[in-house]
Amino acid sequence: MDRRVVSVLMLLLGATVDRCRPQAYVLDDGGGLGRVFDGVGGLSGGGATSRLLINYAEPHRSRILDYLFKPNFGASLQILKVEMGGDAQTTDGTEPSHMHYENDENYFRGYEWWLMKEAKKRNPDITLIGLPWAFPGWVGRGKNWPYDFPDITAMYVVNWIIGAKQFHGLDINYVGIWNERSFDSKYIKLLRYTLDKSGLERVRIIASDNLWEPIALSLLLDPELSRAVDVIGAHYPGTTTVNDALKTQKRLWSSEDYSTFNDEVGGGCWARILNQNYVNGNMTATISWNLVASYYQDLPFGRDGLMTAEEPWSGHYVVDSPIWITAHTTQFTQPGWTYLQTVGHLAKGGSYVALTDRGGNLTVVIETMTHDHSVCIRPPLPPFNVTPQIATFQLEGSFASIKELQVWRSQFNFKTKKPSFFERLAPLKLANGSFTLSLSEDEVYTLTTVPTGQKGSYPDPPPSAHFPSTYKDDFCVRNPPFSEAPYFADQTGVFEYYTNLTDPGPHVFTLRQVLTERPITWATDADQTISVVGDYQWQYLTVTCDVFMESAETGGVFIAARVDKGGQAVRSAKGLFFWVFADGMYKVTNDLAGQTVLAEGQSGTQAYRWYTLSLTLQGQYASGQLNGLPLWKNATITTPKNGWAAIGTHSFELAQFDNFAVEAEEE
Repeated sequence: MDRRVVSVLMLLLGATVDRCRPQAYVLDDGGGLGRVFDGVGGLSGGGATSRLLINYAEPHRSRILDYLFKPNFGASLQILKVEMGGDAQTTDGTEPSHMHYENDENYFRGYEWWLMKEAKKRNPDITLIGLPWAFPGWVGRGKNWPYDFPDITAMYVVNWIIGAKQFHGLDINYVGIWNERSFDSKYIKLLRYTLDKSGLERVRIIASDNLWEPIALSLLLDPELSRAVDVIGAHYPGTTTVNDALKTQKRLWSSEDYSTFNDEVGGGCWARILNQNYVNGNMTATISWNLVASYYQDLPFGRDGLMTAEEPWSGHYVVDSPIWITAHTTQFTQPGWTYLQTVGHLAKGGSYVALTDRGGNLTVVIETMTHDHSVCIRPPLPPFNVTPQIATFQLEGSFASIKELQVWRSQFNFKTKKPSFFERLAPLKLANGSFTLSLSEDEVYTLTTVPTGQKGSYPDPPPSAHFPSTYKDDFCVRNPPFSEAPYFADQTGVFEYYTNLTDPGPHVFTLRQVLTERPITWATDADQTISVVGDYQWQYLTVTCDVFMESAETGGVFIAARVDKGGQAVRSAKGLFFWVFADGMYKVTNDLAGQTVLAEGQSGTQAYRWYTLSLTLQGQYASGQLNGLPLWKNATITTPKNGWAAIGTHSFELAQFDNFAVEAEEE
């Protein structure tokens, strides 16, 4: 036989043998342990990402919460991080502050209090974190900056923590500085001092919810700052850390991560980073932005949550793959468990981690996610290869006597498009402390001594449905359970239920825009206030609302249709906006900024009187009525073709709305 043929055959035979030869990995605590595990969590806020969740009817709302928080049921989350509402746009909407004004305190606004209580109800041991994205304008004394008066900012934050305990029985465990913005060392030290002075020594500080640097170097150079900070929190670290962060000997967290569309590739992203954040970066906690995609999908980052609950009007929700990927870790560990030092990468791609409670229990999580099936939204993912492999794990040290492991498996099955998530397999018998697995691509395994895992389930939710084409709200709620009216998603400003004690007529209960100055912003808020509602696909519709201006001469309000943008892009929102002003004028514009004027003239409107506005869009033509009488007609609007309905004000000013109604053509 030709020598060249023999050589080729030998190479092929060697490759085949290599593919079949098990790679050996040792799991051992004999040489000590690794870092302490702090948990896996979800983030509500940054901003208004749980807005629609509160509007679900029972039992659907409780079932969604069970999938998120109930131990040994679904995601079994161990950490809940929430936005400390600051009255400003923070990605998908605004969340109300507990202090709109300096002399104002109200600890029942918004829905984060409720959400934390629901999480605690299901898991009393869940870790709670608060973080500001924005601040009310008064905190900055006229500047778009929270650090010029650090004592004011610190007291504002501490008041939120005190209010959580005083009014809701919630102990906040950690507090952050300013999400993804500059930190100020003087402020961090003063915050620590203010917490201690208020009897909140147990509340720990995370800094700086941005990049690893410059906070890590600052901690190394400033011993007082280092004493104030307990955790370095980095965002979207790409599973890696930096030497300075390691040198601080602080706990390292991925305090915001994921932010990826929650299809199967999103689930793959989550599986990869949950393991590799520790394997590559020594991070002991990973927190998903966001907790649950419960905001209008056409806002920025639609469906970037662990599950989807964006249709409270229908009751429909989806338990997406990241829920079950989370369960692979959270159902078989607890914060306070410890990673083994023997963790790492698999020889042919993928990774494994192992954790112990130091009491004899062991949990091993293995992932073999391929590159294209685990891409996260950020940062860019360098190329790597994963191929099928056989892996043998040898248990040594205190684990050598383990005879059996429970086995849970998820298979993404991208080729067949028939995934199987969090499936319980037959227990694995160990021989001499050893077990062998045949690992395919895009799989997740948990092998554990913990026997309590469960794939919880409920009957299928109702089918998906469009927002009702006929919708009305008179805001007549005497004791509202939440401060915001159902389905209205504030994009700049804050719209709250209001009891109008000065009006003995039909407008006692209204919806009121309550901000009177621009907040310290995180995103680029509009100069106007706006709250959107309804179906983004609406084209032909009539919007009607009673309006009441509270600013003489300078006041202005609008109703709108086909609003095409919200979130961080709200300043550039287009649509059809029908404005009336307290100086007796009206205007019709094609944009929220009011620059593209389609019609204008006299309306006779003034402050402190109720008016009924009506706006009708049919085809590319629009008309408007004031108090039931035609005011303008035949305004031409060619773009946008569709969008939400909306209400709002000309500036940060007080104004009221009542008897809102939409009649839209069925699709």
